[in-house]
Amino acid sequence: MRMVATAAFIWVGLVAAAPAQGDRPPDARERVAIERVLRAQGFVSWEEIELDDDGPRWEVDDARDSSGRRHDVKLDPRTLRIVRRERDH
Repeated sequence: MRMVATAAFIWVGLVAAAPAQGDRPPDARERVAIERVLRAQGFVSWEEIELDDDGPRWEVDDARDSSGRRHDVKLDPRTLRIVRRERDH
């Protein structure tokens, strides 16, 4: 029993000491879903899409609407609802 407790303690320590995963790009399924939402909201192109683990939020850089205006867009990672849209100047 003591060995199991010691192993669990070591594992918890390793997990706690591990660096944060950091931002990551969407996988293929996530990308399709995010792009579908962006198009439905009138965006025609965009640059980088990444999951910001600080939020967590999907961040879309330089999403362009049909008139060419650029926006930085943040989406809820569970619902993919746009939670923030900020025009890039």
